[in-house]
Amino acid sequence: MKFEKGIKVGNTYFDIPMVSLKRNANFLDKYAERVESGDLERELIGVYYNYTLTVGSSDEFGDTDYEVFWDKMTEPAEFHDISIPTANGYYVFRAYISSVSDEYEKILDGDVRFTGFTCKFTARSPARKP
Repeated sequence: MKFEKGIKVGNTYFDIPMVSLKRNANFLDKYAERVESGDLERELIGVYYNYTLTVGSSDEFGDTDYEVFWDKMTEPAEFHDISIPTANGYYVFRAYISSVSDEYEKILDGDVRFTGFTCKFTARSPARKP
């Protein structure tokens, strides 16, 4: 099965059954502190778009081998170039993968199926600056 839009990590495209792609916009300050008047003063560095990817069962992967996908997502690299689908194409950003998890769904006579794959992409640079 070929999915309409998978993800690309580095130069590798993954044909995967995405269940969800959660987006967070995190605001990072250089400083934020209360002054004597009670007002908050802050210096905003920027807004970072971070994502949590959830993928379906390893049985539903298209042309992508699940173990190759797992190995790439757990590769001990400082950063990856990530391309994720949007309504109008792809959003490309540099990020590190901060966590990866899955679980065995079935183990029978050499037939192993995984489910619940989740990983978090944390942006290296802000998507938006003041």
